[in-house]
Amino acid sequence: MTTFTALRPILWVENMDETIGFYTQILGFTLMGRNDDWQWASIRKDDVQIMLSENDYEKPNGINFTGSLYFNVDKVDDLWEDLKAKAKICYEIETFEWEMREFAIYDNNGYILQFGQPADNIGNTE
Repeated sequence: MTTFTALRPILWVENMDETIGFYTQILGFTLMGRNDDWQWASIRKDDVQIMLSENDYEKPNGINFTGSLYFNVDKVDDLWEDLKAKAKICYEIETFEWEMREFAIYDNNGYILQFGQPADNIGNTE
């Protein structure tokens, strides 16, 4: 059986420079590579990698990305305190009935970025 080892989403973006700026300056990602001829870039933070593309690919059946990106993090409350004044808020931090403490923001392209931590791990991040 095949083992899946990672997921690296490619986000279609309207402005590469603004998007790289958002992810590096607001979220602390590092630019790993960029090719302007391909209109492509790769960013990384810890074990999370995202590729960016400014190419205007044909969208099959008119379907656009309709989901969100959910980041599992430690110290979600600290991240909330850092981001709440820097980004447009989708929903504020809350502990939900499914025992996740989470919040969500929008990136500069309008993608929803959710950040969550299991509620039973709050304070156990050493």
